[in-house]
Amino acid sequence: MRIILLFLLSAACALAEGIKPAIVYDFGGKFDRSFNQSASEGVARFTRETGIAFRDFEVTNATQRVQVMRQFARHGYNFIVAVGFSQASAVEQVAPEFPDVRFVIIDGNVDLPNVESVNFREQESSFLCGMAAALSSKTGKIGFVGGMDIPLIRKFALGYEAGARHVNPKIEVFENMTGSTPSAWNDPTRGAELAKSQFGRGADVVFHAAGGTGMGVMQAAQDAGLLSIGCDSNQDYIHPGSVLTSALKRVDVAVYRAATAARNGSWVHGHVTFGLAEDGVGYSLDEYNRAILTPAIEKRLEDAKRDIVAGRVAVPEYRE
Repeated sequence: MRIILLFLLSAACALAEGIKPAIVYDFGGKFDRSFNQSASEGVARFTRETGIAFRDFEVTNATQRVQVMRQFARHGYNFIVAVGFSQASAVEQVAPEFPDVRFVIIDGNVDLPNVESVNFREQESSFLCGMAAALSSKTGKIGFVGGMDIPLIRKFALGYEAGARHVNPKIEVFENMTGSTPSAWNDPTRGAELAKSQFGRGADVVFHAAGGTGMGVMQAAQDAGLLSIGCDSNQDYIHPGSVLTSALKRVDVAVYRAATAARNGSWVHGHVTFGLAEDGVGYSLDEYNRAILTPAIEKRLEDAKRDIVAGRVAVPEYRE
């Protein structure tokens, strides 16, 4: 019995230490100060705590996705994270070729026995940001700049408008998408142009869900002496006093959690969704925006957060 127990403990330790992780970042790269960077922070936390380094790759061409995932798997990487919905088809193609490799797709859905699909209820954090925008607006007009025009970004826009109307049914909401191709994620010049147009029509708060394009939105807000709202990562620090808040999408937590589960042997395939109830989304409050996100606004947001989690306030779902 003792021999069997020692064998099982040895096997468990081998499994726990046997993870060889890799991550494939999507367009914009791991230092985009947004979605990809949030994933990289989860990687950094995992490495700090375990000493296990991730191998990484930053996609610059769509054809690279399949190639790099396949190469990682062939070289013994047995836990591969693919960041972004656009990588789902690559995971669908590569994962069946390597059934012993565990894959994680962020913001996508792949139904395979060695894939975990991680998604978020972005509309819930956007709802709170819409409330903050409406409560802060002096003109009764606010804006939204999306990146690539896809259902995911429509979720952000829908939640934002619903939250704004929750506190001001008469508010006017301007909405623009940057484009219909992946380049829409990394065009700060265009982001600034769209934001300036919305400011010109009277908006005094503009929320971006546009990756690197959002840098232009936030710069335009600061230049105009108006307010922006960041996205995915906490972006309050980029323009202190001008970024009202940021819609947090805890990709870092999702990546860290999945890697930790793979390391300790508790990883399972399937689908998981993070929302306010799971602290997977939220809004930012720190020393950079405390002066403009007032205690009164914070109370309204916290009350709404509790109501959403309890089911007393329904946040609309985007339907294609």
